[in-house]
Amino acid sequence: MIDASQPEGGSRGKSAEEKAQALIRRAKRNQRKAWAEGYLKGICTMLRPGDLAVDCGANMGVVTAVLAATGADVIAFEPDPFAFGHLTTTFADRPNVTLINAAVGVGAGSVRLMRANNFADNPQGASVKSTILDGGRRIDADNSVEVPLVDFPGFVREQVARRGEIAFVKMDIEGAELDILEALDREGLFTNIRGLVAETHERKFKDLRDRYRILRETIVANHPSGKINLDWI
Repeated sequence: MIDASQPEGGSRGKSAEEKAQALIRRAKRNQRKAWAEGYLKGICTMLRPGDLAVDCGANMGVVTAVLAATGADVIAFEPDPFAFGHLTTTFADRPNVTLINAAVGVGAGSVRLMRANNFADNPQGASVKSTILDGGRRIDADNSVEVPLVDFPGFVREQVARRGEIAFVKMDIEGAELDILEALDREGLFTNIRGLVAETHERKFKDLRDRYRILRETIVANHPSGKINLDWI
């Protein structure tokens, strides 16, 4: 999750209307953040040892830690080597947490992970923006590392074959969620996931906005309310 209390930028030089719009956006982010925290607490009251929770884009492990505290098995994917090193240290003594240093997508192999343009100055803060998707804002494509790519729909099928279902999936993967969510819906795999939340990134990838809109409409039409939420923050 992000700290929704932080402003998007300085207010100097902005008109009164621009400042008002910025305040409205911040209030909406705060509402979404409060919802996300409440939703996660609700999920955790239902998780039990033996359940499986999956954290895609674990970053520093904030959500991973909350999920692991329930006693459920947690599989956490994190592609950025810097963030993964932090996870390895943090969860070294947690036997119910499995860490995978890989990106998730549709297809398997390897992929270029691009970092934010301020990564060198603030690797911990900037690592949350690392992405495998071209065209993101404030991304330095020349500052990239090659990382493994796990086919997430295939991973879901494997886990369902072993366990019968996945209890919970959290997905914050900087734009790569669109292909995955479309594939999960197309292949009927949402049926085997009890609950899923994802942060979507329409604002960062303008060319994908129509696909995001269609995805949202499809999910509302085809799935029970609350099962899949695309307003994670």
